[in-house]
Amino acid sequence: MLFEPALADHAETSTIRLRALSLGAGVQSTTMALMAAHGEIGPMPDCAIFADTGWEPSAVYDHLNWLMSPSVLPFPVHIVSAGNIREQLLQAGQGDRWASIPAFARTVTPAGAQVPVFDEDEDGSLVEIASRRTSTETVSVGMIRRQCTTDFKIVPIRRKVRELAGLTRKRSPPYPVAEAWIGISTDEIVRAKPSFEAWQIKRFPMIEKRTSRQDCLAWLQRHDCPIPPKSACIGCPFHNNRRWRHMRESDRPSWEDAVEVDRALRHGLRGIRGEVFLHRSCVPLDEADLSTAADHGQLDLWPNECEGMCGV
Repeated sequence: MLFEPALADHAETSTIRLRALSLGAGVQSTTMALMAAHGEIGPMPDCAIFADTGWEPSAVYDHLNWLMSPSVLPFPVHIVSAGNIREQLLQAGQGDRWASIPAFARTVTPAGAQVPVFDEDEDGSLVEIASRRTSTETVSVGMIRRQCTTDFKIVPIRRKVRELAGLTRKRSPPYPVAEAWIGISTDEIVRAKPSFEAWQIKRFPMIEKRTSRQDCLAWLQRHDCPIPPKSACIGCPFHNNRRWRHMRESDRPSWEDAVEVDRALRHGLRGIRGEVFLHRSCVPLDEADLSTAADHGQLDLWPNECEGMCGV
C-alpha cells in the first residue's frame, strides 16, 4: 500500500522534468542503473547522482569509475559532496562540531556517585526532585543519534536534483517536477520511505519489479557485469562482525583507517558523555571479538538506515 500513491503519481508524467537515479554504487543501485541502460526499466533516467562522503573503500570508487566509463551508462553520473566525513570525525574528536554518526557511547557511573532523581510534574514532564548516591557501579551503552546520512547523502543529492530541475533559489511548486529513483530491493522494503515534498516523488523500481538483492546479483552475473562491493563508509558503525572481519582480512588499509578513527573518537565529542566506539561491543575496534561465534544473535542494523541512501 505504501507505493500505490507514488506509482499513481508516476503515471502522471506531464509535469516531470527530471528523473534522477540515486547511485550508491552498491549491488541494488548498480543493477537498477544497468537495467535502465538495457531498457528494462523506463523511461530512461536523465542522470544518476552519487553522493561521495570521501570515506568509501577504494573498491567502491573503482566500481564507480567503471560505471562512468564510456558505453556503460547512456546517461551522465553527477558526483556531489558535502565534504569528507572522515576528516570531520577526526576534528570532532578534538571538540569541533560534527554530523553525528550512529556510534556507540559507553558511560560508567561509579559507585557512590551523586545522581539526580526525577519525577513527573502535573504536565507529565520530568523534573528533578532530589538526588541520591549510587550503591554500585552502573554501565550504560547507547547509540548516538545519526545525522550523517542526512548531511552527507540526502541533502547533497536533494540540492543537485533541485539544481538540475531548475529550482535553485526558487519556490518549490505544489506538484511533482522531479522523480527520484532509489534502488531498494524487496528484502529491504522497510527502508523505503515516501516523499514528503510535493515537488519530488520517489520511485522504487526494484520493488516495482519484485526484485530482491539475490535477483540483482543473478542479473549482474547473467550480463557479465562486475559484482559491486558493499557501498558504505569504511568506519560505519552499522557494520556487522562479518563485514569488519572481511575488512580486517581483505582490505588492510581500510581496516587500519577505521581503527585510527575509532581511537580518535574515544573522547572529546561535543555533547557526548563517556567513551565512543565504532563497534557495538564498546571496546576498541582492534580489540573487538569479530569471531564467527560472536555473530550469533547479532542484530542487523542496516534496515534502520533511513531513506535507503547508504549501502545500495
